[in-house]
Amino acid sequence: MSQDTRALAAQALAEVALRGASLRDAMERHAPRLADSRDRALLMALLSDGARWWLRFDAAIDRLLEKPLRQKEPAIHALLVLGLVQLEVLELPDYAAVAATVQATRTLQRPRMAGLVNAVLRRWQRERVELLAALDAKAQTRHAHPAWLAKAITRDWPDQADAVMAADNLEPSLMLRVNRRRAERDTLIQHLHAGGYAAEPHAWLADAIVLPHSTDVTRLPGFAAGEFAVQDGAAQIAADLADVREGQRVLDACAAPGGKACHLLERADLTLTALEFDPKRVPRIQQNLDRLGLQASIVSGDAGQPSDWWDGQLFDRILIDAPCSATGVLRRRPDVRLHRRESDIAPLVAQQRRILTALWPLLAPGGRLVYVTCSLLRAENEAVVGEWLDTQADARAVAFSLPVGQAAGVGWQVLPGDGDLDGMFYAVLEKT
Repeated sequence: MSQDTRALAAQALAEVALRGASLRDAMERHAPRLADSRDRALLMALLSDGARWWLRFDAAIDRLLEKPLRQKEPAIHALLVLGLVQLEVLELPDYAAVAATVQATRTLQRPRMAGLVNAVLRRWQRERVELLAALDAKAQTRHAHPAWLAKAITRDWPDQADAVMAADNLEPSLMLRVNRRRAERDTLIQHLHAGGYAAEPHAWLADAIVLPHSTDVTRLPGFAAGEFAVQDGAAQIAADLADVREGQRVLDACAAPGGKACHLLERADLTLTALEFDPKRVPRIQQNLDRLGLQASIVSGDAGQPSDWWDGQLFDRILIDAPCSATGVLRRRPDVRLHRRESDIAPLVAQQRRILTALWPLLAPGGRLVYVTCSLLRAENEAVVGEWLDTQADARAVAFSLPVGQAAGVGWQVLPGDGDLDGMFYAVLEKT
């Protein structure tokens, strides 16, 4: 493995953890700079686990330094965090991890920092047991969650809090969604097996295929032919709850990148409108539709202001994948824990209520609205829907249950790790 990979990872991780860059953007920007696929794989592992465990090992570095380096030497600080990630998470050989990390200071043109980096990592090795015990004493550093979120999870899910935060730090399985219009699940699984991939049908999700580890999906059999898409099983549940029928008019609000819209279109011939607020995300929806051989009307607009884009015809089904804290998907998006703030929740709740209130009049009598978030915070989920229902005489909550998760007010909550799924909340509302 190239020693430059660690230097590149340190620069990228500093951008993510200290300057607010998204992990996906950092990976897409830096990975092409490495020619060797093994180096790119190491970069991805370092960045993913660096973001996932930053709040644990960032605190550890503070214990190991007399003066903090975050402001003056952000890349060196990130490099030290990655040194601990290599030792404790990736479990690379001690000598190789330390030596390569020290060498990276020279690639970063900080050769004077080599002695300090070496000393800090050697001290960690000497005092490891005591330092780990200190980190494990607090939920924030034991599970690498921000203090406000650890507190919120413990408040909302006291019996499951430790299990939820532990699940956030496990590598999730890779889940595919077979495109019923172009492939059959059993046949696609056979092709994956023939290509050397371990793949199994999901136990109760009709379109889901499970692979144990992430991989380059563009190289999987059937990708180019549009036979499948990547979508976590928790997200696939939305199509089941929508229960679409041939010929219906359907609105997918907050649609980007289009996964749920595509799933609905794979289930039935629909007149579907995919609504997206951010014009920059609209091309991604079209790309996914094109690859899967599907058609929808894509509209850029504010779901909370239908007068700007609605044609006046009622919808039989509305799916609201509401903007939320994304606290249920930390295992797939570990940088969320670094960027989300407690102060974000109230504005998100206000936005969720605004969208739900604005879209309800667009639903035909007898129609169904599915409200979904990838949050596990009760304030964004059962509180929003429950309080809204109290004001709406022509709405009723449809009772349902899933093989995993639990009832949550007028809806159902899947917590991170339940059935190896992401955390997600669902409520199904019918217009009477």
